[in-house]
Amino acid sequence: MKQTVTTVLALLTAGVVNCQEVSEVDSLKSFDLQEIEIESLQVGYDHPATHVTVEAEELQRRDMGKDVPYLLQNTPSVIATSDAGNGVGYTDIRMRGYDGTRVNVTVNGVPLNDAESHKVYWVDTPDLLSASSDIQVLRGAGTSTAGTGSFGGAIVMRTETLPLEFGGEASMSYGSYNTNRQSLRIGSGLLGKHWVVDGRLSHISSDGYMERASSQLHSYLLQAGWLGDKTSVRLLSFGGGEHTYNAWDGVSAEQMAVNRRYNPCGEIEDDSGAVTGFYADQKDNFMQFNQQLVLNHAFSGKWNLNATLHYTYGAGYYQQYKNGRTLKEYGLTSLVDANGDALEYSNLVRRKGQKSHFAGALASANYKSGKWHVSMGASYNLYLGDHSGRVLEVAQAASFEPAGDYYGNFSRKHDFQVFGKMEFRATRGLLLTADAQYRWVNHSIRGIDDVYDYTQGAMQRIAINEVFNFFNPKLGVSYTFRKAGRLYASAGMSHREPTRKDFVNAIGDDKPRPERLVDVEAGYQFNNAYVSVGANLYYMFYKDQLVLTGAQNPDTYEALYVNVPDSYRRGIELEVKVTPLAWMWIAGQVTLSQNRIRNFTEILPNEDTWVPDTLYCGTTTLAYSPSVLASGTIGFTTHGFEGVWRTRFVSSQYATNADVEALLLPSYCVTDLMLSYSWTSKKGGQQFRVGLNVLNLLNSQYVSNAFSYSAVAGGSRYDALSYFPQAPIHAMGQFSIRF
Repeated sequence: MKQTVTTVLALLTAGVVNCQEVSEVDSLKSFDLQEIEIESLQVGYDHPATHVTVEAEELQRRDMGKDVPYLLQNTPSVIATSDAGNGVGYTDIRMRGYDGTRVNVTVNGVPLNDAESHKVYWVDTPDLLSASSDIQVLRGAGTSTAGTGSFGGAIVMRTETLPLEFGGEASMSYGSYNTNRQSLRIGSGLLGKHWVVDGRLSHISSDGYMERASSQLHSYLLQAGWLGDKTSVRLLSFGGGEHTYNAWDGVSAEQMAVNRRYNPCGEIEDDSGAVTGFYADQKDNFMQFNQQLVLNHAFSGKWNLNATLHYTYGAGYYQQYKNGRTLKEYGLTSLVDANGDALEYSNLVRRKGQKSHFAGALASANYKSGKWHVSMGASYNLYLGDHSGRVLEVAQAASFEPAGDYYGNFSRKHDFQVFGKMEFRATRGLLLTADAQYRWVNHSIRGIDDVYDYTQGAMQRIAINEVFNFFNPKLGVSYTFRKAGRLYASAGMSHREPTRKDFVNAIGDDKPRPERLVDVEAGYQFNNAYVSVGANLYYMFYKDQLVLTGAQNPDTYEALYVNVPDSYRRGIELEVKVTPLAWMWIAGQVTLSQNRIRNFTEILPNEDTWVPDTLYCGTTTLAYSPSVLASGTIGFTTHGFEGVWRTRFVSSQYATNADVEALLLPSYCVTDLMLSYSWTSKKGGQQFRVGLNVLNLLNSQYVSNAFSYSAVAGGSRYDALSYFPQAPIHAMGQFSIRF
């Protein structure tokens, strides 16, 4: 390790000298090669896919340590949520009403979504935002990409390009709830006209707004590259580790009325059910390491090739204190208490672990000449995952020694796709696009799951082997007027396979089916030096969409899903930005939507008979789908000073699909204030920046998320919500230097 560090430092030091010897022509060639990679991953401004790009400068100004969802909530139809309440730790994103499992996320074209759950665990790649050069957000069906299908949209992230000049950056942030971040980056610049080394280290920690919802996050990014006249090769490694105290369970309305910050995770109860304390190790511990080898080659001015090999290793576990558990559900049938009597129920500590390997390759050949831009490519990914659980302590047992795992299962998932994309500039201003993807998925799971099957008197066995074949076509047209903006329209199809939990939590013999989306969009955009306006209409038709039933897994309390034959989302997204003065701008955006399930039948667990009840509800509103999202921004910048006032409004939303008023989350409005001052040293040319973010400035008492539980007990229905309160007014300050 010491030798490696010495070598890297030597290379960086050498860069101070050697970068001065590189000619401007060599730098331009290297820059052009990196631009080839950009074109292969992102769509252009006039592409008819509905999209917005957050550029590097905006990322740097807004990044103070919160996760990616919190930056992207300033784009249309996006909501960010946080378990800990302050945007550090476990966070999630919703786009057009869909959570992160329906949003395709890639980093340099490589899928970031977990292959089994389809989730993006942003906490496993902490501070990824500071290592990103830009982020493009595509709403709706998007374009062909590796990984799970885009339903709510897609997030296309690129890590920083290789810096061609020696330099670096250091930043420090500190704020409310002891939230702090330190980050350091150093790049060598060009060495010997071809080589570049670049690295970044980050640390983030926070106590969290919710009680005990602490986070300790460490991350790194290291890349080395070779840049030639026609070829560039980049080896990239990024990842890190996290230790996060659970805040997953939310808080009931009754608890929140007494203590808004109460976190029930880790409660230790006595025999009467009274809480006597909290388990100190109720934590999630995970590490993830992502490796990518990226090749770009220009055969000529018209043809180029992009190819990537990747491998991701993930491993970790979480521990939970569970009260009053039935011991046979954990394979424990021979324990006795202090009196020598057979022990059937007890408090206990369990650990659930996971190890995964995710590897693959993707490549595309791109042709660009005159009116034509054509891309053809393929990708293959293999996922291998082990899941296991073990009981560590049994509180009421006279004696106990951990005796192996009480469940264990293994997953394998193959994901292969081929695609072709075409852009044709038929006449001046007229762009026609076509996109077709074939995707083959094989997902198998074997072993014993973590749920006890009372009908069999044993842990639930899993034997799943499913194959899916998807064809995803897309068409688009865009016409750009000389002075009057552009019109565009697109239609596309996307498919999505069920997740691992959709299979293992399936109700009865109702095996989950894949989902299908047909997305039709049309819009108008206009930009000049003073005014920018945009309007986008969308209609999203779904077949067999997997939606919440209102029930939960009895062991993990995960929400259960069921296919519904007919559902849709339709809406309009409006944006406007006015620059009345060179130093001032005013912007606003609003999404008005209608989100419905036709002929919805709710499935409720019956705690009296243990046979599910069904209730026909007719046409209902899709869960977590507010009909109004709006924001307004006023900003100024002058002589290095910048200030931004931003207000966001989210209308009320149901936490289930049955339109139950007791399960309605209230609307909320949140205002943030961002202030900064930047200057450049006259002698050394270093760039300095100090900033202050005051979040929830008007001290709104709001919740951004909740999960519901509905059931029948004692012959009557009952409904309950667990809320995730968000922090009242809080602040974060930052100082950074770039050299």
